[in-house]
Order: sequence, then C-alpha cells, then structure tokens
Amino acid sequence: MTGPPDPLRLCVYATVAALTWLCGPAAVVFFAGLGLAGYLRARRQGLRRSSCVLRDVRLVLAYLTVLLLAGLAGTLHTWSAVVAGLP
Repeated sequence: MTGPPDPLRLCVYATVAALTWLCGPAAVVFFAGLGLAGYLRARRQGLRRSSCVLRDVRLVLAYLTVLLLAGLAGTLHTWSAVVAGLP
C-alpha cells in the first residue's frame, strides 16, 4: 500500500507566487529566464515533448519568452516611475 500523494507541486506554485508578489516583475524575469534556459538546454539535448500543459517544447519556449519580455517591460516601467519620482 502506498501513502497519500504529496502535493509538492502546489507548494512550489505558492512559493513562486509569493516571491513574485514580493519582488514584482523582476521575479517574473528571473523565473522566466531560468525556465527558458532550462528548456533551451533540454531542447538542444533532444527534448521535443514536455510535461508542461503546452506539450510542444517550441510553444513552451515561446510562452517563456513572452513572460520574460513582459517582466522586462514591467520592471522598466516600475524603475522609470521610481526614477521620475512618480507614485
């Protein structure tokens, strides 16, 4: 008999959400960049199908690239507002 399933994935999601909330768009840039680097490496090593909901590694790479660019835009927007002294 096996024990109950460990919902570790849910804990990971909550931790990433908390870090994103605390760090803002810079956390999105970090995690999207980390994921992008990992998937690029895996693609070069032959991975074509992912366990991700999107399945196709090319779609996952496109998704992570969009997240990275959105995070960069949000970071630049936030920093420009801070430099300009806007609320």
